[in-house]
Amino acid sequence: MRIGLIGTGRIGSFHAGVLSRHREVGSLVVADTDAVRAAEVADRCGATAAPSSNEVFTWGVDAVVIASATAAHADLIARAARAGIPAFCEKPIALDLPGTLGALRAVEEAGTELQLGFMRRFDAGYTAARELVRSGRLGRLHTVRAITSDPAPPPAAYLPLSGGLYRDCLVHDFDILRWVTGREVTEVYATGSDAGHPMFKEVGDIDTAAALLTLDDGTLATATATRCNGAGYDVRMELAGELDQVAVGLDDRTPISSTEPHGLPPVDKPWPGFLERFAPAYEAELDAFVRMVAGEAENPCDGREALTALRIAEACELSRREHRPVRLEEIPAG
Repeated sequence: MRIGLIGTGRIGSFHAGVLSRHREVGSLVVADTDAVRAAEVADRCGATAAPSSNEVFTWGVDAVVIASATAAHADLIARAARAGIPAFCEKPIALDLPGTLGALRAVEEAGTELQLGFMRRFDAGYTAARELVRSGRLGRLHTVRAITSDPAPPPAAYLPLSGGLYRDCLVHDFDILRWVTGREVTEVYATGSDAGHPMFKEVGDIDTAAALLTLDDGTLATATATRCNGAGYDVRMELAGELDQVAVGLDDRTPISSTEPHGLPPVDKPWPGFLERFAPAYEAELDAFVRMVAGEAENPCDGREALTALRIAEACELSRREHRPVRLEEIPAG
């Protein structure tokens, strides 16, 4: 099949490499607002560089992968829908609910497929945790703890475009919490801190966040995130039940050590970032997309799943601003 890729930044370049090696992808067309960068990526991957995203939609591609700047996601999703082309898009669909709902309406009206890039659903650790929860081995689940810690803040110019810490980072935890437990979030209570670099306060963002989430079966979950974890990239989930408890993301590269005499020593090579930590998951989600386009698999993460995760993030932001618990029913679903 012939795949179009829009966006050749860090994650787009990675996707280009994966798609160019895929046995079912016969040709790859790449485009970027930076034509020079697109040409360089195309040259490395044996792909064809298009002058702009317009050509991606007119050169006869069977599907499109969207890895552009977030501000362009909703429009590109709608363009793919109007062209009758299935699309894979990195999260988020848009940074607000109206933009998200508009893109979803375009997909639903066209009857096309949209797969969202929540790569943790394809990580071996999270997959194993999901199976353990569903098997009953942990017993009744009572507590879940999710952690996302970046090793360093992003550039200041990125912050106004990010949507904030809940929508940009913790949205992954909100999605994977639902996917692993099979439960829905009913209420959130969130807070955050902008005590780090002044650039966060200047744009009304926070560098550290914490949220308490109540699930529909009474399970309590906490989700924390920070942009300032100098020890390394740390993404984990702990699930505690009445019979057992397990941890996702705890291995010989997890950037944490113990103060106990016989505890874990400092790691030699902590995870430096998301791409290194989740590289196999990124490959697996694109393979799932290709198989979906080929008619060999169902959509593993459609747009409505992304909408639910965004609604949780929106509830957390509202809770932080108004210093109160927020029910999910307060956030529009359509």
